[in-house]
Amino acid sequence: MYPKPVKGAKRSRSNDAKNEKVPSAKKPPKHIERDEFDLEELENTMEEVKHDNKLRSFIIYRGEDPITGVVTNLDTSTKLIHIREQQRDIHKIHFLDILKVSGV
Repeated sequence: MYPKPVKGAKRSRSNDAKNEKVPSAKKPPKHIERDEFDLEELENTMEEVKHDNKLRSFIIYRGEDPITGVVTNLDTSTKLIHIREQQRDIHKIHFLDILKVSGV
């Protein structure tokens, strides 16, 4: 026979149920990791590109194709870069997702 439960006591689960974990797939990182030097260099480049107002090509992390356009806005509060393509489409890309900026 089982002992009577004590008032206020919780039922315990078996140790097997506690130790059993469902394997999950590892998610890729949301942004690539960079050191301070790379971030500072990218920041300076983006400031120059914003003031030049010239057509540039941007290689984006986890992006299929590079985006070609002009930087219209650098939003410091959300860390988004607004890039207007030649077709007038505007892309809002996170600062950390820009891998490379080059002239066209």
